Amino acid sequence: MDRVILHSDINNCFASIELLYRPELKGRPLAVCGEESARHGIVLSKDELAKKAGVKTGEAIWQAKRKCPDLQLAEPHFDRYIKYSRIVREIYADYTDRCEAFGIDESWLDITGCYACRDGAETARELNRRVRKETGLTVSVGVSWNKVLAKLGSDYKKPDAVTVIDRAHFKDVVWPLPAADLLMVGHSTSAGLARMGIYTIGDIARADPDILRQRFGKGGVMLHAFANGRDTSPVRRTDDVPEAKSIGNSTTAARDITDEREARLVLLTLSESVGARLRESGVKCRTVEVSIRSAENLDWRSHRMRLRCATDLNDEILDCAMALFRECRGEGEVLRSAGVRALELVRADAPEQLDLMCDYGTREKLRRLDCAMDGIRGKYGFESIRRAAVVCDRQLGALNAKDEHTVHLTGFVG
Repeated sequence: MDRVILHSDINNCFASIELLYRPELKGRPLAVCGEESARHGIVLSKDELAKKAGVKTGEAIWQAKRKCPDLQLAEPHFDRYIKYSRIVREIYADYTDRCEAFGIDESWLDITGCYACRDGAETARELNRRVRKETGLTVSVGVSWNKVLAKLGSDYKKPDAVTVIDRAHFKDVVWPLPAADLLMVGHSTSAGLARMGIYTIGDIARADPDILRQRFGKGGVMLHAFANGRDTSPVRRTDDVPEAKSIGNSTTAARDITDEREARLVLLTLSESVGARLRESGVKCRTVEVSIRSAENLDWRSHRMRLRCATDLNDEILDCAMALFRECRGEGEVLRSAGVRALELVRADAPEQLDLMCDYGTREKLRRLDCAMDGIRGKYGFESIRRAAVVCDRQLGALNAKDEHTVHLTGFVG
């Protein structure tokens, strides 16, 4: 028997919640945007009027205003979004304990065999009605036999809609859609598929999986399975916490990064965040990756390095990040953004082969120092203890990356 999976997406989440608090903004296009003065001035969410005017999530404010001169701007209030996200998930919990979050505004629900959910489409419509009545928000719900197709269903018709994708009509509904609509197909993958003459989900489904593997690795085989309706990944229970595959942070700097000294300040704050989160999670990393984005063309690129010893130390992560930065950056290149990520995570207490070239005494002292800083910040706040280099340039060093990060975790099995 097929599973019955729902994917529910709060329509225009941030913008819709802002309108609940500021109903006077209704009737004109609205976009929730980051702070333009801090160079985070991009569209985070928009309402239906702004969407119809062509405004897109992720574009700069000036681009959005060029398309929609009448656009109203609202600053984000993440505490509100988290509050309403919890309220909506409490509604989902009335139907099933298999409710897996995918970001702040989306969730999968597995209602297979649930006594109160005899029919997937009717349950979806009931969810739609309850969310609207109890919160003032609307959701679009997709219904199918796996997570990938349920998400395609919620994206298929918006806002405030229910779409069923069943086996009988699966190919008619899904295969004509653009390849970019398929889960896990980002901008780079979409461009790569287009170069192969693959433009629709049906094209992916009909492609030779061996050729897709050669071009995209295991991800190509996964996309072929998704396009053919094969996805056996489970919907996690509400209290299940998926194991992280990596821990990282990135930021757009308060001003352009023009030299190595400025880069070190930004990478320092990011490395401290990554190190603190590794220690908090009880893991270490064997690989460090650095990503940078050029101020000229806004293109991202990254380099990574495998370490001699697994680490959770701020200074070791920073030293590695700086070495990778020097490899990545072109001569005299001005940068806008940077990121640090820890990969190949292992338990902090896992047995490790001793390295004769490693100074374990110094490493233990550094770990005690890092843990002391974690404790002080946990008790008195992030600003209670800072590096002197950061204090000397508060514009670049003001980032509190650990407390401001957002984590999206999910997994799929073809």
